[in-house]
Amino acid sequence: MPVMDLFDLPGNGVLIGLDPGTKTLGVAATDASRILCSPVETIQKVKLAPSLERLLAIYDERGSVGLIVGLPLNADGTQGPRVQSVRTLISNLLKVRDIPVAFQDERYSTVEADEIVRELSFTEQRRSDRIDAMAAAMILRGALSRLEAGK
Repeated sequence: MPVMDLFDLPGNGVLIGLDPGTKTLGVAATDASRILCSPVETIQKVKLAPSLERLLAIYDERGSVGLIVGLPLNADGTQGPRVQSVRTLISNLLKVRDIPVAFQDERYSTVEADEIVRELSFTEQRRSDRIDAMAAAMILRGALSRLEAGK
C-alpha cells in the first residue's frame, strides 16, 4: 500500500500520529471516535528494526486503522533533507508491514508541544521525554482538523 492522501484513510477508527525525529519517534493516538488526541510514547531510535517493531506494537495494541506521519517541511513549505529521511523511514516501515499511511505538515508542531509541556511544569528530563509524543499529538490534531474542514 503506498502512502495515501489523508482523505483516503479509513473514515472511522483509531489513528496513530508519528513525529519522526533523528533520535526518537514521538507517538500519539486518537480514540476510536477521533475526538481526543493523546501522547502515547517516545520511542528511542537506537536501531531501526526494534523502533519500528515497537511502533507497530502500539499500532496493533490500539486497533489502529491508519498512521499519520509528520512531514518536516521547511518554513517556506519546501522539502529539505529531513523530508527525505522521513520518507525513507516510512518506506522501511512499509516493507515490514503494509498499513495505511498519510503525511501531515508538521511545521511548528514541536514548538507548540514544547510550549504546552512547559506550561505543565514538568522537570527538564520529563519534559524531554514527553515533547516528541506531544508533538505527535499536535500533528494528529492538525490532521483531524484538516479532515473536519474537508481540505
